[in-house]
Amino acid sequence: MFDSWQEGRRVVGAALSRRNVLGAAVALVAGAAALAPAAAQDKLKVAAIFSTPIEEPWVNQVHEALLKAHEELGVEYKWAESVPSSDYARVLREFARDGYGMISGDAFAAEDITRRVAREFKDVAFVMGSGQGPAEPNFAVFDNWIHEPAYLSGMIAGKMTKSNILGSVAAMDIPEVARLVNAFCAGAKEVNPAVKCKVSFIGSFFDPPKAKEAALAQIAAGVDVIYAERFGVIEAAQEKGILAISNMSDQAALAPDTVVTGPVWDMWPTIQAAVRQVQAGVFTAQDFGTFSTMTKGGASLAPFHAFEEKLPPDVIKMVKDREAAILAGDFRVPVNESTPVSE
Repeated sequence: MFDSWQEGRRVVGAALSRRNVLGAAVALVAGAAALAPAAAQDKLKVAAIFSTPIEEPWVNQVHEALLKAHEELGVEYKWAESVPSSDYARVLREFARDGYGMISGDAFAAEDITRRVAREFKDVAFVMGSGQGPAEPNFAVFDNWIHEPAYLSGMIAGKMTKSNILGSVAAMDIPEVARLVNAFCAGAKEVNPAVKCKVSFIGSFFDPPKAKEAALAQIAAGVDVIYAERFGVIEAAQEKGILAISNMSDQAALAPDTVVTGPVWDMWPTIQAAVRQVQAGVFTAQDFGTFSTMTKGGASLAPFHAFEEKLPPDVIKMVKDREAAILAGDFRVPVNESTPVSE
């Protein structure tokens, strides 16, 4: 069962080969900084806290951007992964007391805890994935606003389905997930009104075996193109010979003849902006959400790879035209965060 999943860990978590593990869950590259502009010889210390393993695609995209910040912006970077909510406060306080001038990661699993700790360390810039708003003076937020390429993916799925039954296997019923699933289905219905959409929530951000099981159930019910919002779905699609849409990163290497494309989240524009603000001493609490949109370079549609030759030319043109309209501001993908319902 786990062969493809293990391969996925290698592909999606390629950055792991670069880490130097200290303890059970922490990797370190050391240094020093604060919110005020650092002296020329100093380096900003940036830490990240993640509730899931680094292999989880949402987390991996943040991690990759922070690794890039280490390489291109000269920051020193330390991270902790698989941190349970019960341990969040301790890990965050350790980072803050150890001189980390910026702390990033996911606050979703421990929203109240993370915000409370941020209030204790007002000289530290917190830049956290969150479904809520920023909080003065030092708590900034971001999220994966990749509903635009999710919509484009849906348009492709709507044209490629033969059964007119599309599926989505997603984490849980929260706005951040719902808007992607809804955008995918809306894109499909625009080009194929006969489409019916099925959705399953696995109740976890990272449970590949459970996601695979949910995908197999949908495939048994007639789904022939499936949106792998969670890791584990692509394996099921490959085994059953149906098409899959990946999520967060370009995952074609997991199953080249299965993965057509998918929404990609690039956290670099967000991390680059936040780090530069902290380095310059001008950081403020704000919502970095727009940096994750297509026009800012934070979202895109993954390359078609092998499907460049397999997709009908009119389908590729349709998607390219709509992508251009989004980038030009001539088409706005609706944001629908209501609970997706299976049809």
